[in-house]
Formats: sequence, structure tokens, C-alpha cells
Amino acid sequence: MDRLQFEVPVRITPVPGLPVEEIYSVEQALDFLQGWPARRQGKVYEAAFNACFGATVDVVGTEEACRAFMGFCRVSGLLARDMMNPVRRGSGAARAFREARA
Repeated sequence: MDRLQFEVPVRITPVPGLPVEEIYSVEQALDFLQGWPARRQGKVYEAAFNACFGATVDVVGTEEACRAFMGFCRVSGLLARDMMNPVRRGSGAARAFREARA
């Protein structure tokens, strides 16, 4: 598996009424972020962009970049309704269940 590929794709609905899109990797997330309008960029956008860029130069882990991108999508209203939070490795089942339901 490519080191920059997400374990679970991030499902987004960039345009209401159109099919869900899946973002499979850091590169796809960066492409999406680079197309985001400058007037709508803020701190969450910057965090997601920096995390994804950091993953390309091995400063940030791929799954950390995925979580940052997912957070940006959630805050921006892009995250598909059927998208669950990724489970962190080493976490307990109860915690994973709570995160998935949040």
C-alpha cells in the first residue's frame, strides 16, 4: 500500500444532490484543498493543508493528515453523512464506539 494512502477513504459531498466522492490519499486531499476558495480558508483549512503537506515530506503521519482533512470536511459541511470517524490504533472498543457515534 502507498504510504500516503488513507486506511479508510474520506467520503465527502462537495455539491449537495450529487454523488458522494471518496478521497483515498494525501495527494487527493491536497488537490481538493488547493481548489478550495481563498475567501473560505481559515484556521481549520490551514491545519488540514499543513498536515497533508507535512505527510508528503514525512513530518506528519498519513492518518494524522487524514484526521485533519476529515475535521476540515466536517467543519465545512462536506463530510458525507455515512462517514464514521477513523478508529485510532490501540484504543479500546468502547472509545472507538463513542468516536464512531460522535
